Amino acid sequence: MSSKKRRHSDAESKHETDKSLQNAVRHAGRGSATTRPQQPGTHADAYYRNLYSTEPDFNNFGRQDPAFGAMLKRGTLDFDDPAAVMQLTKTLLRIDFGLGIELPEDRLCPPVPNRHNYILWLKGLLDSTTYDDPDRKSVGLDIGTGASCIYPLLGCTQRLWSFFATDIDQKNLAYARKNVQSNNLHNRISVVARTAQDPILSLDSLGVDELSFVMCNPPFYTSEEDLLESAQKKSRPPLTACTGAPVEMVTDGGEVSFVGKMLEESLVLRDRVQWYTSMFGKQSSLEEFVNILREKAIDNYAVTEFVQGNKTRRWAVAWSFGPMRPSEEVARGLKAATWKKILPMAVESEVVSFPLDDGAGKLGDKIQGLMSSLELTSWEWDHERLVGIGRARENVWSRAWRRKKMREERDGKPEVAVTDSEVCRFGFEVALRVGRENIAVLCRWREGHDQAIFESFGGFLKTRLTTG
Repeated sequence: MSSKKRRHSDAESKHETDKSLQNAVRHAGRGSATTRPQQPGTHADAYYRNLYSTEPDFNNFGRQDPAFGAMLKRGTLDFDDPAAVMQLTKTLLRIDFGLGIELPEDRLCPPVPNRHNYILWLKGLLDSTTYDDPDRKSVGLDIGTGASCIYPLLGCTQRLWSFFATDIDQKNLAYARKNVQSNNLHNRISVVARTAQDPILSLDSLGVDELSFVMCNPPFYTSEEDLLESAQKKSRPPLTACTGAPVEMVTDGGEVSFVGKMLEESLVLRDRVQWYTSMFGKQSSLEEFVNILREKAIDNYAVTEFVQGNKTRRWAVAWSFGPMRPSEEVARGLKAATWKKILPMAVESEVVSFPLDDGAGKLGDKIQGLMSSLELTSWEWDHERLVGIGRARENVWSRAWRRKKMREERDGKPEVAVTDSEVCRFGFEVALRVGRENIAVLCRWREGHDQAIFESFGGFLKTRLTTG
């Protein structure tokens, strides 16, 4: 594998062979002990999803990792000490992921919880935009992987993913390759050298036709002066600013300019990549970039916020030229009302609700009969989960479509086959949610670009279920 990299680096993670940390490691400071999964896959999602949901127990970490314990003073860690911050990163990767890394002192040391949040979001993005098994193999590109190669290492630990990891800095590349090798992931992660003059997204040079996703944590700052000014405004240096090199943190035009170049290249590659994604370090950058997406008429995008502690926040964006739409939780991950203006279109709605006495089974049978009466491309109802997934080549429930159908039959036009899986303007999911007081009928827009069809289908469901 291979990929290209630009002016950005993260720290990297490698897998160490410390037996005391690998054998049935117990997770500390999470409220309850949980055994770390030994193999990647969706079976491990619950463990990884709950990491860092509570404050870590540093004393517990110190007991499991003497190197970390040596950094503690009365149970506290000095976050202004680069050596202490670096050891925290190494310890979290060891205990929580079974990974070991080596990092140079003059390169970025990545905060693990923040990087982990990006991977969690990516998993949700990919899982909610496919009809296939989420445990399928996927290939991603990490732009500016840094010395740690942390994103590919975290991704491969959690899922059956493979990565191209690119960078333009020779020192980062050397450490990244060492970390990949020491974690025995060289068959799934290919570290690739790039130059600042190379395209950011060069699939042909990687020897691949398509990618499942691209991820990036771009340089925040427009200049070294901008970097220093930002650090001076903080009460203490950000965790990664104490060790980062300018090549990792500074780029002409800042992060919006860098991701803007990714966007321009994506307009050529289009659906050769299912999801283009990037993190942002500034709230204003996300707002500005979403406006650019809209100017380019890209309607399928997602935004979210990563929060660690009381102050540290990062933002992320994803865009796609394909029809598969992410879940509301993934796509509209900004909860504050102030974000409403940049959120993508809603894809989920509660259509109608019924009394519990109506019975979920009977209501499910009614939905099944209703969908079977339509000329859908496909429809499948899960009686146990009370969830159905369907696809339609057009709005086959509308009066206009029925009139068109009657005219075609009257004129003797040949019937169009509906079995072609590629012919789909609208993919949807209908589910029943049984609550304490009622049964709600939920509809989710899963595929397509026409919001009017989604809204029309919701209206059809409500009318037929309440009057039919």
